[in-house]
Amino acid sequence: MNAKSVRFRRRLILLLIPIGLLLAVALWTWWAEGHPREERRLRVLVHDKLDAWFPQAMAPLDGWHGLIPRIQVVPDGAEPALPRVLLVHGLDEPGDIWDDLIPVLGSAGFEVWEFRYPNDQGVDRSTDLLAAHWPELPSDRPVVLIGHSMGGLIIRDFITRWRSPAGAPAPVEGAPVHGVILVGTPNQGSEWARLRIWLELRDHLAAGPERRFSLFAGLRDGTGEAKIDLRPGSAFLEDLNARPWPESVPVRLIGGLLTEPPASMAASLEAISAEIGSTDLAPDLAEVLEDWWSSLGEGLGDGVVPLDSLRIPGAPPPVLVRASHRGMIARLFPSDPEPEAIPHIVTILKEWSRDEPRARRKAYIP
Repeated sequence: MNAKSVRFRRRLILLLIPIGLLLAVALWTWWAEGHPREERRLRVLVHDKLDAWFPQAMAPLDGWHGLIPRIQVVPDGAEPALPRVLLVHGLDEPGDIWDDLIPVLGSAGFEVWEFRYPNDQGVDRSTDLLAAHWPELPSDRPVVLIGHSMGGLIIRDFITRWRSPAGAPAPVEGAPVHGVILVGTPNQGSEWARLRIWLELRDHLAAGPERRFSLFAGLRDGTGEAKIDLRPGSAFLEDLNARPWPESVPVRLIGGLLTEPPASMAASLEAISAEIGSTDLAPDLAEVLEDWWSSLGEGLGDGVVPLDSLRIPGAPPPVLVRASHRGMIARLFPSDPEPEAIPHIVTILKEWSRDEPRARRKAYIP
């Protein structure tokens, strides 16, 4: 075989390798889109096998996961202690989502804890981990749980399956739950979960030095089961949304809305509408375009969770802030103003701190 033929074969092999990889990815994507339950079972199986084969590499023993006290308060006895606050982050969160909220809660006198979990595993597994750690919380006062994004689903799953299941004794004892605040939670799912790979990169590139990095770093957090649970109509969401909520636990929703008509646009539309006039054939142009713009904003929501996905039957309507999914509670730059959801969270906490349990607003029952 001459040198020219050898070079040709090498180039052909180099060309076929990426084509083969692209074909494999395309086939996997096609199969996974049509078989989400089977895909989830396969991902769970892979996760379990990795845990069994490489227990040391897969074990979350770096002190990152679990219940972490962020601000501790010792009551002076002069007045009743405020409820504790437990924060639960969302999918592929690198760890800084609460950095703007925690100091504000501390200044308001609240004791703050954080729950961290392998945030790419199935939501039910993260819930089970919260249940396992729940007894570590002191039970001398009630707890308000605040969840951002997928963290809100973990809270709902924990309340309805572990802490206050309907018609059954609580499988886990401990501190009573005083209320739940869901911030940007996709209660009806989010299509953005399909782009989980980019969130995974953000998670591990932005992780602090306390996170133990290795070739298993991404797999240690799970094998992508969570993104299947987050899809609209997933088996997990169907089961979760069918469970009744305990009447004793109030729930509030906060969501983000990215779009609003600029002032210049609104003024121009009003001028055009006044110039043309309104008839049966030509209705008020400003009103038509404003309705269109509003529908666009509702579908976009905070950029990750549309407004329709925030709602839970029977729950109070969500409080809406003009912000992105993370921007609701976290600054992008230190010079940015305080995230808009933070004052609403503090207001709700203070309201619940004043209320007697019997006077609290009735929570939702699907």
